[in-house]
Amino acid sequence: MMNRPIIALDFSTMAEVERFLTKFDEPLFVKVGMELYLQNGPAVIREIRAMGHDVFLDLKLHDIPNTVGKAMAGLASLDVQMTNVHAQGGSSMMKRAAESFKYHNPDGILIAVTQLTSTSEEMMQQEQKSILSLEESVAHYAQLAKDSGLDGVVSSPLESRLIHAHCGDDFLTVTPGIRLNEDSKDDQVRVVTPARAHALGSDYIVVGRSVTKASNPVAQYSRVKEEWESGEE
Repeated sequence: MMNRPIIALDFSTMAEVERFLTKFDEPLFVKVGMELYLQNGPAVIREIRAMGHDVFLDLKLHDIPNTVGKAMAGLASLDVQMTNVHAQGGSSMMKRAAESFKYHNPDGILIAVTQLTSTSEEMMQQEQKSILSLEESVAHYAQLAKDSGLDGVVSSPLESRLIHAHCGDDFLTVTPGIRLNEDSKDDQVRVVTPARAHALGSDYIVVGRSVTKASNPVAQYSRVKEEWESGEE
């Protein structure tokens, strides 16, 4: 059984979220990012959970270990199913995050961002002054996250095989950058279809505008789910 596609709720207000979610008659797995959370606060999570949907809270925490640990305790109390930190915060921060989150939410999934999808090879060399290539950096941070007790990482679908090769098949890859064939790529460069993500070994896919901007979101979600589960376009 494939994991449900995660729908990115790229909205600003709870009213927009409610208009979108009330179209569906099944429980969804949705992603709440900084735009929605910071403009509405924890109440937006409580309302979505009250509607029967699961939540991936995507805030990419990156701070000193003590601060992140305390923040994770608060996020865990919101009953989110998945949340994340930034792996560049280091192993001490990630260990503290995992201890705190898992203590308050034993069944929750904690993942790490390795490199942002907007990071290019040129940025790695010119701005981060990294001695590693982008691919090597992703593999390194994924292993660091695993060693720190996290469940997986956010990655491009194109990196899923690399990460599983380094960290094992049980280490989760949560992959944004999903589009249907006819969709605009918008600001994403490295995008793949749900079927291609399936073939590449992604454990979860995150899809946003392909569903949220569709004239019939319910039908479009069904199509995404079918392609994802079958591996066929």
